[in-house]
Amino acid sequence: MSEFIASVRERARARPRTIVLPEGHDPRTTEAAAWLQRDALVQPLILGDPERVAPALREAGGDPGGLDILDPLDPRLRERTRDALVEIRAHRGITVEQAWEHAADPLMLGALLVRWGEVDGSLAGAANATGDVMRAAFWCLGPAPGIQTVSSSFYMVVPDFRGRGSEVLTFADCAVVPTPEPHQLAEIGVAAARARAQVVGDDPRVAFLSYSTKGSAEGPAVDAVREALQRFQEMEPDLPVDGELQVDAALLDWVGNRKAPGSAVAGRANVLVFPDLNAGNIAYKLVQRLAGADAIGPIVQGLARPCNDLSRGASVEDIVNVACITGLTAS
Repeated sequence: MSEFIASVRERARARPRTIVLPEGHDPRTTEAAAWLQRDALVQPLILGDPERVAPALREAGGDPGGLDILDPLDPRLRERTRDALVEIRAHRGITVEQAWEHAADPLMLGALLVRWGEVDGSLAGAANATGDVMRAAFWCLGPAPGIQTVSSSFYMVVPDFRGRGSEVLTFADCAVVPTPEPHQLAEIGVAAARARAQVVGDDPRVAFLSYSTKGSAEGPAVDAVREALQRFQEMEPDLPVDGELQVDAALLDWVGNRKAPGSAVAGRANVLVFPDLNAGNIAYKLVQRLAGADAIGPIVQGLARPCNDLSRGASVEDIVNVACITGLTAS
């Protein structure tokens, strides 16, 4: 276990939050819930049929009597979910009948429990597609104040590459927004910086990446990054940020000093904002596979309250780790 993950778990334990796990039918989820409960990392709340969930939790070493198990199909709970969806989605013309059908979906109930403040965050995706998890989040939570772009970050635990030992780099966005406009790219950077302060616990230093460093090349893509930088600075004038930077100038002192002398970020960046999803997704997978980095995420950012997505290939330990991160990002 990396020092970063150990730190995440320890800090989650120090300020435990209640996290709803809507996929109670999935055995990985019940195993993770038992682990989270046993180690007092977060307080799980599981959605599913109690007659199925309780035995599975007990078999995994958990205590069904020590946490709540809610059945989304319980008539009173489903009616409450339906009524909330009718109210929230009235502007989209949802009917009572449509809302009743959606109210059977544990993802909707999970996101609503976050909206109602009855839990601190939601975590799903081991058994559901990302699109379904995100739809529930968009419908029931929406973006954070001042942010319109919901995006994601990966936390890359990388081996020593600049003489400082193993460290954590934030890569954004690698999973959600395919071709961000400049204002969206700025919001991705803002959300990534804010989340890093909560999750990693250090000071973010943000680099907007490009194939150009400080005018070494020109083109529409470079102009977009420059505009994103300007918008970021308007939103967060006190955060260290720079761009446009090539990735070697962002990460390595000797390159940064030559290509961007006087930069507060060059050579020291820990938040890398990629110009589009192609670049971000390719980069995180390359670093993961070629450098042996641990890729933790995607962690959804920019929502009003935490609602995270998992890979459908997630392990029990992945669920535990992202549940802890979800707790750290809860207010």
